[in-house]
Amino acid sequence: MRLLGIDLGSKRIGVAVSDRSGTIASPLTVIARGKTQRLDHEEIARLVVEEEAEGIVVGLPLNMDGSSGSAAQAAEREVERMATVVNVPVYLHDERRSTVQADQSMVQRNMNATDRRAVVDKVAAAFILQSWLDAHRESGAS
Repeated sequence: MRLLGIDLGSKRIGVAVSDRSGTIASPLTVIARGKTQRLDHEEIARLVVEEEAEGIVVGLPLNMDGSSGSAAQAAEREVERMATVVNVPVYLHDERRSTVQADQSMVQRNMNATDRRAVVDKVAAAFILQSWLDAHRESGAS
């Protein structure tokens, strides 16, 4: 199953895509937030069609203790609105530390701070999507 991974941010939305077998996630693009969430969601819907995605995995920013704070609640509300625009299932997945992991992986590749800032959102989206793919492969779930 081909999926899009989404890392919702206040200024940018990172987007990743899986291969057709649903095994490997790769960074795809960064969407600059528009004037409204509806416009952002329409751009995501366009990417769903363009990439022939069968679902979307959105990062859920839980607190480090696993509780749901204001950021997670805002993401859940946005996902509810997004689901009315895209024509595929939308799944939430724990994104704790995804941006930190993405940044650390780029530091290890000796990327400078300017280059990292330009791509961290889509790399974080790839970490979120890869985590979801791995969890579902290990559990045997679809």
